[in-house]
Amino acid sequence: MSTEPLFRQKFDQAVISGSRHAVARLSAAAGLYGQRLDDFVLAVNEMMTNAVRHAGGRGVLTLWCADSVLHCEVADNGQGIPAESLKPQQRPPTLALSGRGLWLARHLCDSVTINTGPHGTTVLLRIGLAHRPV
Repeated sequence: MSTEPLFRQKFDQAVISGSRHAVARLSAAAGLYGQRLDDFVLAVNEMMTNAVRHAGGRGVLTLWCADSVLHCEVADNGQGIPAESLKPQQRPPTLALSGRGLWLARHLCDSVTINTGPHGTTVLLRIGLAHRPV
C-alpha cells in the first residue's frame, strides 16, 4: 500500500456494522456515489462476513485511495479458501445458504484479487472513482 489509509480496523462480528458504515462514509467522501458506492460497500461487507464465518471470526480491514481508485483490503488468519471456491462460477442458486460473497464481489467491483493459503487470506477490492455528472 503506497498511501496513508483512510481507515484501518480490526473487526469481528461485533463491529462489522460499524466498519461497514465507516467504509460507506469514507468511500462517499473519497468520491464514490450512487449504485457504485452501494455495490462497493456490499462487496466489502461480504468479505468481512466471510472472514468472520469461515476464517476464525476476525480480520483486518484497510481502506485507501490511490490514482482515482478506491482500494479495500480484507485480511484474515484463517486456513485459506478451498481451490474449488476460487474458481469463477455461475450465480449461486437463489435458495443457497452460502457461496455468494466472492461471486458478488467479483461482479460489484472493478477488480478483485485474492491471495490465500494455509496461514490466511487477503482479498483486495478495487473500484474506480467516477466524476459526478454535472
